[in-house]
Parts: sequence; structure tokens; C-alpha cells
Amino acid sequence: MHSPRAEIESSGLQPPFEHPGRAEAIRAVLAADDRFVFHDPGDAGVGPITAVHDAGLVNFLGRAWSDYQQAHPGTHDVVPDVFQMSGLLDGIGNFPEHSTIDSELGRWCFETTTPITEGTYGAARGAVDIAVTAADLVLGGERVVYGLCRPPGHHAPQGLYGGYCFFNNAAIAANHAASTTGSRVTVLDVDYHHGNGTQQIFYRRGDVQYVSLHGDPERAYPYVTGFADETGAGAGAGATLNLPMPVGADDDVFASALATACDAISSFRSDLLVVSLGVDTFHNDPISDLAVTAGGFDRQGDAVAQLGMPTVVVQEGGYDVAALGDNVRRFLTGLGSGTTNHAVV
Repeated sequence: MHSPRAEIESSGLQPPFEHPGRAEAIRAVLAADDRFVFHDPGDAGVGPITAVHDAGLVNFLGRAWSDYQQAHPGTHDVVPDVFQMSGLLDGIGNFPEHSTIDSELGRWCFETTTPITEGTYGAARGAVDIAVTAADLVLGGERVVYGLCRPPGHHAPQGLYGGYCFFNNAAIAANHAASTTGSRVTVLDVDYHHGNGTQQIFYRRGDVQYVSLHGDPERAYPYVTGFADETGAGAGAGATLNLPMPVGADDDVFASALATACDAISSFRSDLLVVSLGVDTFHNDPISDLAVTAGGFDRQGDAVAQLGMPTVVVQEGGYDVAALGDNVRRFLTGLGSGTTNHAVV
């Protein structure tokens, strides 16, 4: 189990916002509702991961815990001491290819909130298994399948981890569908935080559209991506749409932006939709400044349902644990309206 004791957030050491209780809260609410039917995930292997991520990152995460314990026995949370910023060696040369675990951490991690623990790699691999199984169920004929992925994934770019994310579950599911079937795929990201990793992975591809509603990066993590003028490049020119949200955006403001997003998705003419579901847009979320109510998630699910597309939903953020399960349930029941059973992996 990936279970950090602390994270460094806003220059303070604090209990982690992203913890096992999040997934447990969601599962408890869905399990108590007989409209949801649970499926066991298959073993996707590393192939779908290395199709999206640098093989070096996958190798590193697979051995990081054991390597660090050899160097620093008894450590619970593993975080970098030094980040390999290019300015460190300006005018000198390149970073060494073979280095210590302390140096490698700063090569593969880009920020301070994402400790590696003993169970991290297994949990990250398990989240990928869930996302790929959900995609396969939809490709097999299910209309909507929800993957209860933890840890989340949308901040992980091709060659780095961070932002609570190790492997990009949504991007892996989208690429798996696109590459195995030749389908056009859209990733719709409704998490409060911009999915910088998903955007980076698909920015130059024309077969996968990325559409995101999120807090304006002028004030909101990850600060460096998610601006409206980022629209894709090369073959992916025009296939990225960012819709930054103002402080206090409520149900109506969010719904209006989502309508714009859905128009763009319809125009792209995808065969399959992957939703990065973050419910940290909720008015009481501890790391958000938007004002979406519980009823707003019903509306969001219903709006996405109007697209009429086969849909994979993968869990991203949401940190008000008391309301988390209900908010996820509301989105899913809105999305699956008219469906007797909602599939959950």
C-alpha cells in the first residue's frame, strides 16, 4: 500500500492529502449502492506503461525503495534532497549516467509532495491495471466503466513523477485504446489541478485530444501549464484545449465551461472518451478554491453523458474525504443515467 506519513506542501510539512483513506471512502459508498457492480482488474504488465513512459522511469520506480533502504535503512518516506536542475551544470557538462540513489531521486521526481514508500510501486502498477482493465471493458462493449485508481496519475509526464502521481493512468488507458484499435480518443480532465502530464504526453499527437477544466495556473498547481494559449503542436496542433477557471467558480460557471469542452469533444469526433475525474473542485476541498456543490457533480456527469460516447472514468483528485465518495457517486450516476448497473474496477 502506498501510504506516506507526510508531504511538503506550501513550504510546510503536514499529513498527506493523498492517502489510502480516499480510495477506501469511495469504495465504501459505491459498494453500498447496488447499482454498482465490481470487477477484478487483470494484470496489464509493463507494456502499456512503457508505451507511454520512459523505460528508465519505470525501472527506477521498480527499485527505488529497495535501493534507498540500502543507502538509508529504516526510512519511511523517500523524497529527493537535490533536484537535477540544468543550471547546476551549465558550462560544465552533463549529469552522470550512473549515479547514487540520492542523485537519481532528483532526476526522476519534479516536486516535493510525492514521497515513495514501501508499497508505492505495487500500488502504482495496480492503478495502471485498473485503468487498462476499465478501458478493455469499454472496448468490449460496456458503455461506462469507472476505475478506482490510486495513486492518481495525470501529473506524471513521460519521464517524471510528482503531484501525487507515478504512472499516468488516464494517458495509459487512452494510449492503450488508441494504439490497439486505431481509435481516436479524447481525455477530458475535470480535476481542479491541470493535468500537465497528460498534456505533455499527447501534445504533439493528433489522434488523442486533451481537454481540461482547472484552476487558473496563474494561482493553481502545477503553475507551469494549463494556460489557454497551449493548444498543441505539430500533428497535435489544435488538439489541446485548456479552460482555466476563476476563483470561486460555481456550478453554473463550471457547467458553462464544460459545455464548451463538450462542443470541442464533439467536433474532434473521438471514438472513446477517458475522463480524468477529480472532484477537488468541490467547495469544501482543502486544496481548491472553486465552489462546485454536490449537485454540481450530478450536472457534470449528465453533461458528459449527452456526448453519447463509450467512456472510461479514472479517479484523480478529491481531498474532502467526508464528501468524496458521494461526489464520485453523483458524477457516475449522472454519467450512467439509464444504466441499471455501473461497472467499477
